[in-house]
Amino acid sequence: MDDGSNDARMIPPADDRPADDFDADERPAARAAPKHRRTSSSSSVAGSGEKRPRAAPRSDFRIAEQPGFVLHSYPYRETSLIIDVFSRDFGRVALVAKGAKRPHSALRGVLQTFQPLGLSWSGKGEVRTLTTAEWVGGMLPLAGDALLCGFYVNELLVKFCAREDAHPALFNHYVLTLSRLAHDEPAVQVLRSFERVLLRETGYAMNLTRTVTRQPVVAEGRYVFDPDRGVGEASDDLPAPWPVISGQTLIDMERDDYTSPQTAAQSKTLMRFLLNHYLGGTPLATRQILIDLQKL
Repeated sequence: MDDGSNDARMIPPADDRPADDFDADERPAARAAPKHRRTSSSSSVAGSGEKRPRAAPRSDFRIAEQPGFVLHSYPYRETSLIIDVFSRDFGRVALVAKGAKRPHSALRGVLQTFQPLGLSWSGKGEVRTLTTAEWVGGMLPLAGDALLCGFYVNELLVKFCAREDAHPALFNHYVLTLSRLAHDEPAVQVLRSFERVLLRETGYAMNLTRTVTRQPVVAEGRYVFDPDRGVGEASDDLPAPWPVISGQTLIDMERDDYTSPQTAAQSKTLMRFLLNHYLGGTPLATRQILIDLQKL
């Protein structure tokens, strides 16, 4: 997996055609990125005759060799795919993979979920054109229960991450999560850890060590987590759906330690409650499958 040392390269495209103007028979991988910016032949520095480079609009830039993963894909026209990718430096991006469904397409076997890729794209608008995709390697494939957990993680990213909103720390934790799942670490521990990082990185910070009145959480205490305020002491007049959590569970969650059976059970209940609240009650398809299988 790319260690972050190779930053994304932003290079102007070879021509100004929008993504949809390319012929359907053109293979995306065949278009190489130009090495230099184009300059205007008519613009010059006053009095010097020296040509001044014309800055290309950001929407026209080509992104090259960006580390990323396919989160989801669906058919587009007869031979193409729309893929939703999670990239390190640009967040979620929608790309059209032209000709990817053709039997001999170079992209056909590459655009798989849970595999690290080097992605290049260009174009304007909400959906850009994928130009190349290369398998980076270095990660074990997911199988069985780990595969279902991976789809759950992908669905969370789609639900919580806005388009083209970069989350490099979340990207790095996503890579770690896939690796832990592939090595058969306990799903309960891996998923709780990812959910907490997801909420923190998308603006739903969770301070579990102090109450809303700035009192320290104690292991013997009984608490609730108000989604809009934070940790509070449990009382008899709580809203019905709010789960009561022990102080020890909150302390363990802050330490990212889910080995205790009580912490594993209560943290699962708490995270279900919080995710449902922040999603406005929108159900997660993969969560229901995992709940049915008693794996989440």
